[in-house]
Formats: sequence, C-alpha cells, structure tokens
Amino acid sequence: MSVVLTELHYLPSIAYFQQLLTADALLLDAHEHYHKQTYRNRALLLTAQGPQPLTVPVLDGARAAKVCTSDIEIDYRQNWRHRHLRTMQTAYGASPYFSYYVDYLQDIYGQKPARLWDLNLALLHLLLRCLHWPLPIELTTEYLTPSLSHPFTNSLLDKRDFLTPKGDANGAGPDSPSYRPYPQVFGTAFVPGMSMLDLLFMQGPAAGQFL
Repeated sequence: MSVVLTELHYLPSIAYFQQLLTADALLLDAHEHYHKQTYRNRALLLTAQGPQPLTVPVLDGARAAKVCTSDIEIDYRQNWRHRHLRTMQTAYGASPYFSYYVDYLQDIYGQKPARLWDLNLALLHLLLRCLHWPLPIELTTEYLTPSLSHPFTNSLLDKRDFLTPKGDANGAGPDSPSYRPYPQVFGTAFVPGMSMLDLLFMQGPAAGQFL
C-alpha cells in the first residue's frame, strides 16, 4: 500500500494532485506547525495579467509558526471571499466549465469555516469529487518525524513542503508532468504551476484523465 504524506494546501496545484497518482491513500499532516508564505493559504490562478496569487488571511500571523496548522483561524475581517470569487469569475467566466463548478465553490465559502484547515479540506474533497477520484484521506494522529514511525512506514512517501511558492523543493522543471501544456484561457504560451481549478474549468470531467 502506497501512502503519500503531505501538508494541506488551499485550492491545490495540478502538481499537488500529480504527486498522488500512484498513491493508494493520502495522509495529511494535521500536527505540523503552520508555515507562513506557503501554499497552505495561497493558490495561483491565471488571469489576463498573468498568474495571480489568492491568499486566505489568517489570524495571529505573527505567532503562526508556533501554532498547529489545523488550529489556524481565518481572518474574516477582510473581504477575501468576495475577492477570490470575483477573481475566479473574471479569469474563468468564459471558460467551458466554470458554470459547472462555481456554485459548489460558493457553497463552501458561504459556510465560512472558522479554521483554514476546514476550508482547505472541504475544497480538497470537492476537487477530488470533480475529478472522480475516490482517494482515501487520513489525518495524522501526531507529528511524524523524518524517521516516519507510522504503520505505513515501509510504503510512506514524505512529500511535506515538496511544493512551495519559491519553487518545487526538488527542482521540478519543464520535464515534470505538471508542465505538460493544455489550452488555457489567456495567452498562447502555457503557464504551469496553476491551481487545479485552472485545469478543471478548462477540461471539466476530462481533467482527471489529463493527470
């Protein structure tokens, strides 16, 4: 049994899902300390002006590094939900499948999850359903050190912080599957590294086959 251990991202990238292709299950690290300026609260969408980061503001950012990721609370004093949905509408309103999925996204945002973890997990489940991918998801019960003391030790692939805004930890380049081009809304030159939404809005039910 192959299990991938990784952190939970906001609207994960295509590369995030591609690293799960050979996995029998996904193990999410629910006991790590929160890392700022990562994909835990940031996603990339492609707009007419190029890649646009969408960031979910969190409370206690100054001490976030000492807080468990699953305890980080979202800052709703900022109208970020409206900005994110408006950016999606502006960027993908003309895409073939935007109208198929936007209501599901609006429903999740409308629930106003208190914690970033709950928002990200709901969005991950949604994306897996849209991809018709019944991948089992488990949560860690404690922090796993690099020694990986876990029932799945012999088959556990540690991908924590493998994907970062500053570049893939192991330097994935143009030969990476995540760089395989597909039609995008803007421009003629393919832009890699986008959220799965970029592929989903363009390919719809076929997005899973693309992976």
